[in-house]
Amino acid sequence: MSTPAANTDPAELAKFGSHAARWWDASGEARPLHDLNPVRAAWIAARMSLQGARIADVGCGGGLLSEALVARGAQVTGIDLSSELIEVARLHLYESNLSVDYRVSSAEDLARGEPASRDGACCLELLEHVPDPAALVQALADLLKPGGKLVLSTLNRSPQAFVGAIVGAEYLLRLLPRGTHHYARFIRPSELAGMLRAAGLELVELAGLGYEPFTRRAWVSARVDVNYIALARKPE
Repeated sequence: MSTPAANTDPAELAKFGSHAARWWDASGEARPLHDLNPVRAAWIAARMSLQGARIADVGCGGGLLSEALVARGAQVTGIDLSSELIEVARLHLYESNLSVDYRVSSAEDLARGEPASRDGACCLELLEHVPDPAALVQALADLLKPGGKLVLSTLNRSPQAFVGAIVGAEYLLRLLPRGTHHYARFIRPSELAGMLRAAGLELVELAGLGYEPFTRRAWVSARVDVNYIALARKPE
């Protein structure tokens, strides 16, 4: 299993850090995240009791999901290894008037320092950017209290995802900078289920996430062939 330092891709950190200043620009590089965020936050809120819950938002970026969960009553610790993104997230709190505990940290470090401390954890669009996603899933499991819930989202390693998330989004429509995704790192749902089992978690639910870039409409669907979201639970 990778150490926390080894389970990081410096090129990925630099790539996302370079967009930090425009993270909250709903028409910038993070545009699809802005469009997907309300749908994903609502999906999470329907499956986790957020009021007063201690939630870790792992790979929080500039804080889109963290702020959405705090607005629903959660106590959120948002972590990311990009100091540029954490700085942007902290600065945005002056505009939103919300309170989030943002830290430059890995999931492994947080889990080692505060094991079994969170009612829930979210890790969206990060698994496909780390060298060892199974190690990250294990760290997320270690963070959870017994009965805690975990929400993950990632991309399926399928022809549809290659066409939609790379050819379409990066090259044709230019919704994302070229090189945002690497197809070999996409994760099939069966592979994610195996990682969850190995970490002692139970897969509870799997759903697809649809996105129409021209209308900027996002929705939950039954199709998991491109982008999908999963709910897992740590046994009592």
